[in-house]
Amino acid sequence: MYVIDRRLNPSGKSLPNRQRFLRRAGKVLREAVRNVSAARPIRDIGEGGVVIIPARGIDEPSFHTGREGTHSRVLPGNKEFLEGDRIARPPGGGSGKGKGSKSGEGGGGEDEFKVALSAEEFLNLFMEDLELPDLERRKLSLTESSGLRRAGFTRGGSPANLAVSRTMRNALSRRMALHRPKPEELERLRKALAEAEAAGDEAQAQSVRALIETHGLRTRAIPYIDPIDIRYRRFEPSPRPIAQAVMFCIMDVSGSMTEHMKDMAKRFFMLLYVFLQRRYKQVEVVFIRHTDEAREVDEKTFFESRETGGTRVSSALEEAMRVIGERYPVSEWNIYIAQASDGDNESGDNERATALMRDGLLPLSQYYAYLEVDEPHSDTPMSSLWKTYDTLSPGPSMRRVTMRQEIYPVFRELFRRRNEALEASS
Repeated sequence: MYVIDRRLNPSGKSLPNRQRFLRRAGKVLREAVRNVSAARPIRDIGEGGVVIIPARGIDEPSFHTGREGTHSRVLPGNKEFLEGDRIARPPGGGSGKGKGSKSGEGGGGEDEFKVALSAEEFLNLFMEDLELPDLERRKLSLTESSGLRRAGFTRGGSPANLAVSRTMRNALSRRMALHRPKPEELERLRKALAEAEAAGDEAQAQSVRALIETHGLRTRAIPYIDPIDIRYRRFEPSPRPIAQAVMFCIMDVSGSMTEHMKDMAKRFFMLLYVFLQRRYKQVEVVFIRHTDEAREVDEKTFFESRETGGTRVSSALEEAMRVIGERYPVSEWNIYIAQASDGDNESGDNERATALMRDGLLPLSQYYAYLEVDEPHSDTPMSSLWKTYDTLSPGPSMRRVTMRQEIYPVFRELFRRRNEALEASS
């Protein structure tokens, strides 16, 4: 079904202004969702809920008659003020619930709107401008039936799919096959009739009149366009190829990672997991935990296990290389890696980690994100692992966080759309 709104714009409003208003309101709503997401527990990130947006700045613009000059007047019923008097602010506080100061405390209050969003709407706004960088179609073996393709013509369909050129071609072919008189031929006969009548040749005129009548009957009997001529473009579902991708989540769970650091790392990976499950239908996730030894684990073990021990980062990198070699050939998969660690590493292991990154994971992966976690208000210098990764060129995208509220902004920096990231860096 197609709905076409042919109503005129209301007085003082126009379509471009309304479109600008919708874009501005959408931007305010997206910002509100992001602010709520930053304070919400990560496990509840996929839930809907109520977000609050300010009323100021989202009113729909309209045209109004301008008033030139300065006008001042005293309204009827006034017994206290004269023209030009300044009215003092009334004492006492207001009882409104708007954002800002109450009346009497300085500054004007600001009205707010509460917008209830479903889980689907909330996640759409939350994930709207995030994506996996540099996703390439390396192997298109898996498909999803969400696209449409042209599949010829049909005699029935929606007016929006009317094939005008095919319809006119069918009509022309039918008129030619049935010898429908052309308008030029009728015009020629009318001129011949006029000439015969002018010459007084009644026999010739009678013959031409008979031809005109016969041609007129054929014209009326053979329509210019017949219902059998009409064709509509036909579409049918088409399997659309999608790219295969795998995300490696590597988390340090060694003894040097405090509970606060582990909590921030888990929050980052929970956010990443929700993002991948929401935005991509064919992205596999591989979870790797490491101390001085690394192993691939399932989702539950990755987020809930309390395993601890020493630290050897190269063990996790070797495990990732092993999994890639066994299950994810580079010619067929887009490989992404996200690593979270406190930056502490076993003495002498940084050289091994550097070689694995430079000669193995970085050339194989489309994108490598490194998140370093630390204690709040920490003034410690850069970790040994950070310095090691910083020497690589090209190296991973690196960020450092010390507080929970920093996780969401950092996540957006790492996984925002490539064109936005390039604009921000330029």
